[in-house]
Amino acid sequence: MTDFLLELRSQEIPARMQAGARADLEKLFRKEMDAVGVVPGKITVWSTPRRLALIAEGLPASTEAVREETKGPATSAPEQALEGFLRKTGLTKDQLEVREIKGKETYFAVVEKPGRAVKDVLAEAIPAIVRAFPWPKSMRWGASSLSPESVRWVRPLSGIVAIFGEDLVECEVGGVTSGFATKGHRFHHPDEITIGSPHDYAEKLRACHVLVDHEERQTIVREKAREAAAAAGLTLVEDEGLVIENAGLTEWPVPLLGRFDEAFLEVPPEVIQLTARVNQKYFVCEDSAGKLANAFVCTANIAATDGGEAIVAGNRKVLAARLSDARFFWEQDKKTSLRVQNRKLERITFHEKLGTLDDKVDRVAKLADWLVFDAKAPNGDHKLARMAAELCKADLVTEMVGEFPELQGLMGGYYASAEGLPSEVAEAIRDHYKPVGQNDEVPTAPTTVAVSLADKLDNLFSFFKIGILPTGSKDPFALRRAALGYLRLVQANKLELSLDTVVHAWESRPNPALAEKVAEFLLDRLGVQLREEGVRYDYIASSRDWQGQVDMRLDRVEARARALTSFLQTEDGSNLLAGYKRAANILKKEDWKGAAAGNGTLLERSGDEDPLENVDDPDMTEVYAAEIAAQKTPSYVPEPAEKALIEALDNAAPQAAAAVAKEDFAGAMAALASLRKPIDAFFEDVTVNDADPAKRTTRLALLDRFRVAVHNVADFARIEG
Repeated sequence: MTDFLLELRSQEIPARMQAGARADLEKLFRKEMDAVGVVPGKITVWSTPRRLALIAEGLPASTEAVREETKGPATSAPEQALEGFLRKTGLTKDQLEVREIKGKETYFAVVEKPGRAVKDVLAEAIPAIVRAFPWPKSMRWGASSLSPESVRWVRPLSGIVAIFGEDLVECEVGGVTSGFATKGHRFHHPDEITIGSPHDYAEKLRACHVLVDHEERQTIVREKAREAAAAAGLTLVEDEGLVIENAGLTEWPVPLLGRFDEAFLEVPPEVIQLTARVNQKYFVCEDSAGKLANAFVCTANIAATDGGEAIVAGNRKVLAARLSDARFFWEQDKKTSLRVQNRKLERITFHEKLGTLDDKVDRVAKLADWLVFDAKAPNGDHKLARMAAELCKADLVTEMVGEFPELQGLMGGYYASAEGLPSEVAEAIRDHYKPVGQNDEVPTAPTTVAVSLADKLDNLFSFFKIGILPTGSKDPFALRRAALGYLRLVQANKLELSLDTVVHAWESRPNPALAEKVAEFLLDRLGVQLREEGVRYDYIASSRDWQGQVDMRLDRVEARARALTSFLQTEDGSNLLAGYKRAANILKKEDWKGAAAGNGTLLERSGDEDPLENVDDPDMTEVYAAEIAAQKTPSYVPEPAEKALIEALDNAAPQAAAAVAKEDFAGAMAALASLRKPIDAFFEDVTVNDADPAKRTTRLALLDRFRVAVHNVADFARIEG
């Protein structure tokens, strides 16, 4: 077995593309090897700003010989069929074999393909890999670039190293021929280096100031940046994204600490960090009190003879210019109040069918006020909620947010504090976009919760009303994110919000169709969230219906699904489910049309002194009354197990119904658990389809009563198993 090295050297590869390029190189290489039946051993892929490298271990010297057989037409088939088969296989008639298949003589084409030298296979694979490489952005270069058939690469390709064992794999791609030579560090060792084999590749480059292993460079950036901060008595603000990016920008990383003018600390710390991170790829540091310090860590690509003093000085000047711009934006924006900034929202379209940003703010403010004043969800000061909602989008037109859109909301909070608005208002403006993702902090301050809920609900209601819904992977208005944010706010703050009521408040009129559409979408997102926590999808489905329609209270659906999950994991729960399935199957088989089938909750409806008061058809009152009486007091002496089930239902059904009315779903499940033994004994000892019609009817009605009692807690029909 022999190892193979491939290095593709070019001008600088953007750091953000390197991880994808490593994965693509391995994928394309494996594809080429699979096509010839070669299974490599361990594959290692590395990247630096100037090269992609792959080492494949354990390749055979040659591919195995292959015998391919292709069945053709019968010898009795028309001549045209044989001619077509010969054209397909490229053989002549005398090269075919004749075999008997199911009593028919049939032509077969048999081709023996000898094994090939893997070195030759690699020589063909390398150009194919380069030409098929899926860079997010690529370019053509040189005189050949005039042709659309010329090679494309992320940056001009300048060298190929291809070594199989100690032998050169000769190939050519776009005028670049393979060889043993590569180049070291651009400054420390710009001359050529001869690579003897895959085994000495990494160490020869290391000797020439190139660390080809991207993970090793990341470790150096991470650890040396921490050490540089610690040496100055500071703590590095961890940023793994910056670690990866700095490692992708350097072949010989050297983190260095520098200082900037302390006067810049007047600017909000998030602005300084974002300026340093986005524009300069610098880390920032904190002092012992946890406050932002006037220090940064940059990553040089050389080991400077002066210890990096000149590099730090140059980076300090560049950062100072950036921070001066940020300080100018901060000072200018503070000169204009958020109320004045707000007027500019009238000129910005939110969506062509939904009006301006000013229109959106009006809707959000109205809904935030209602959530606090009328719904008491959350319970706070509705005047503060309205004020915060009215100003929550004002920072979108500031200079700072224009430069750094990532700071929207955050800067609004700073500007609100700077002009002396109540702290609750400033916090609500700052945090009203939260939670943004699954791991983001969830607000709990009442004013913030109200504005955040109102903003997310307005997005959902507005876009669903005009028929814009997420489809597949497309969600241009981040409605899935809004849904997740709504769910997490409701869960963290234990809110009880019925969406039909909220839609009514938002639109100033009932709109059950819109409420149900949004509820279904939110319930789907809740299902995804709960499934990630181990709640089965069928338990969620069985918890979504409330009195025959979609439950508009998502907190209630979640509570029921969680209680159902706990209950069905017990022996009583699993056995009761089995009993329910058996009862439902019997009733279905018998096509039961009794009182409970037509008016399912007559006997079990909580708080009904007279269950017949809910019967819509007066002509059926007498029929239902007779059936109910028969269920309560059969016309015959019930068998012991039958009597036990009747008594158990008399106790459990109203207890479960009362618990459900109080939304105590765990209590409702506990009441159902008392039916487990009676229903098991009933099926064991009682004949449902008795020859006596009175017994048969009464027992079917009793099973239906059991089914209804269970259904009042959750829709067990949707539970699998």
